[in-house]
Amino acid sequence: MQQHMRAGLCSVTFRQLAPDDVIDAAVGAGLESIEWGAGTDEHVTPGDSAAAASLGERTRDAGLAVASLGGYFRCRNDESIEPLLDSAVAIGAPRVRVWAGTVGSADVDDAERARIADRLTDAADRAAAQGIELALEYHGRTLTDTVESARALLQTVAHPNLTTYWQPTQGADDDVAIGELEAVAPWVSTLHVFSWWPRAERLRLSERAALWQRVFARTASLPHVTDALIEFVPDDDPALLPAEAATLRGWLDAHDRG
Repeated sequence: MQQHMRAGLCSVTFRQLAPDDVIDAAVGAGLESIEWGAGTDEHVTPGDSAAAASLGERTRDAGLAVASLGGYFRCRNDESIEPLLDSAVAIGAPRVRVWAGTVGSADVDDAERARIADRLTDAADRAAAQGIELALEYHGRTLTDTVESARALLQTVAHPNLTTYWQPTQGADDDVAIGELEAVAPWVSTLHVFSWWPRAERLRLSERAALWQRVFARTASLPHVTDALIEFVPDDDPALLPAEAATLRGWLDAHDRG
């Protein structure tokens, strides 16, 4: 039987809130999981294992799962993924999100693409040794900025411990977005859920209902997708979260995998 897809929250949605306030917001909205952001201005400081362990305990005590740790490892030669992995182990995150480089695919030559693939392979190996899955952020200005580049990178690395997130590309209409999802579907493990249109204008989730209903109809058949995480709300307003969460839960319930 395929697993239930959890409705969750990215803590970066509310960077302005303290971690316990993020937990309270998620619980109050009836959500099931949190992806904790890990970076210099996020809720988790990579390498601070004691603080991460405490936050993981408080998350679970509130009845929420730690979906993942949203990191900013960029595959540079001068950075180590180990502090991020240490925090993931401490907080109890089964997955760590990373980024494929620092510039868009159109500005990367073959040598740089190969270097990033090598760094991802090494990071996936190190994560696997800690029992943690590695997943790519599906995002502009990285090697996942087009579906063709993202798919090529995933095929090149071909690591059983590397998956990818998915989110609608800015400016993509519904048919294009669904086509991109289909192209990377075998690797998708997490969804970042938001409604931006026509570019980066933040709308309520329901304003792109036609897209998200198609997304969840498709991902219902993908057994490895564990979480659908609300990432942005208009004006970063916590008061909107309960209604946005209700919208998300309604879509998930309509395609519940049981």
